[in-house]
Amino acid sequence: MKKILIIIILLCISTPVKASCTLVMDASSGRVLFGENEHTKHLIASTTKIMTAFVTLNNSDINKKTKVGDEVIDAYGSAIYIKPGEVLTIKDLLYGLLLRSGNDAALTLSKEIGGSSLGMAKLMNETALAIGMKDTKFYNPHGLDEETQNLSTCYDMALLLKEAIKNKEFRKISKTKKYDLKTNFNTYSWYNKNKLLSIYKYAQGGKIGYTKRAGHAFVSYAKKGDKTLIISSLKDSDIFNHHKRLYEKYFSQYKNYKLIDKNNLHINFDNNYNVYTLSSYNILLKKDELNQVKREVKLYNSINYKEKNTVVGKITIKLNNQSLTEKNIYAVKKKKVFKKLLK
Repeated sequence: MKKILIIIILLCISTPVKASCTLVMDASSGRVLFGENEHTKHLIASTTKIMTAFVTLNNSDINKKTKVGDEVIDAYGSAIYIKPGEVLTIKDLLYGLLLRSGNDAALTLSKEIGGSSLGMAKLMNETALAIGMKDTKFYNPHGLDEETQNLSTCYDMALLLKEAIKNKEFRKISKTKKYDLKTNFNTYSWYNKNKLLSIYKYAQGGKIGYTKRAGHAFVSYAKKGDKTLIISSLKDSDIFNHHKRLYEKYFSQYKNYKLIDKNNLHINFDNNYNVYTLSSYNILLKKDELNQVKREVKLYNSINYKEKNTVVGKITIKLNNQSLTEKNIYAVKKKKVFKKLLK
């Protein structure tokens, strides 16, 4: 009997805890490197606040001062404990939102940006549609789910973080381990609840979340050399170790390749013109996948490319006959040497 108990205990210890859904994404291309139930809808708890922060950063001056209103009286759960009449900047509130997961910060930002929680949720849903989060619906800016519920998927939340980390201020706040603040009422020292920043040296930021109904949720990103990965997991009881293991695994398996260089397309075209795309294209691939990549270039006939910056064709990158990206090719007439010298 004792032997059976020992075996059961060892199995429980050695078996990794599985999340309800998990996704690993290449932050540069958006390619999914690993997915499990990634399109299944779940409650997302305070990972909601990634969108709250993203909408705020896109619709405000972060240095603007705002006075806390009575909306915080109704706040419960995780908080930064600000009071009505207290004056903070939008930036201060964003630190309280992302580091301490302050529900009172979320309500204050919602009043400032959207006029109310409902107004903020409207902006959040509009932004979600613009990003391509097809399976997401926000009803509040904080993620509490007793009265209203925010639903999303691992895939959609990874898409959201992919867009959010394009914002320099979001990256800075999300990575901060400690933030000190003095207001007209109080002095604060806020520590980041994201422990991955301390246990994994390549971690760059993200947002955790938890409610009894949602369980533990985590959306994070990490950068190693020229590779950046995003991981999202929902209903995951071992979020930090789970994400760390996945980062170590997928960083080791993939290499970063530039498949389109926007200024050096290497295609046959009129020598009097420079051809280019608006952006380069990088993607993480396994070594054996590189041979399966195909580049297709289509140049349009009957195009008057003597006009400035005219679309003259398109370039498509495929992997296993599946399109990864498609970009317009532009042409602009080369400047003569004597004109350059005159300038």
